[in-house]
Amino acid sequence: MSAFWRAYFGVFCLSLVLFGALLSAGAFAPSSGPIAGLMAILSGGETIVLTSALRFCLGLMGAITIGWAVMIFGVMQVAFKLGAPGRPLWDAITSGLIIWYVIDGVCSIATGFALNIIPNTALAAMYLVGLTQSGARKTAL
Repeated sequence: MSAFWRAYFGVFCLSLVLFGALLSAGAFAPSSGPIAGLMAILSGGETIVLTSALRFCLGLMGAITIGWAVMIFGVMQVAFKLGAPGRPLWDAITSGLIIWYVIDGVCSIATGFALNIIPNTALAAMYLVGLTQSGARKTAL
């Protein structure tokens, strides 16, 4: 895989880490403004009240998102080194992303945050563009 696509996937993972940090910041009142604003937009303008339970959930989601990003980055590094035999790793990442996308989308719609599907789709598209254009899943890289 070319250096460009390796860097591209690095940016993908970094975007996940940064979003996780934004979520985690919502756990603390002094740094929760940006995520409260984003949530207001994604809810269609509803006023967002960050209760202690919601702050806990934001912190937890942020930690999970950062951990997910670091794990994906590590798996990608191994897949890069393996070349063609790394295809099952790409398939595992892709399966996880699809499962996340479907469940997150259903939950977003069910809870009144349907606009959340837009950034989710952008993130999924970023990954899928890299996956298809880099040739990561080809049997011979």
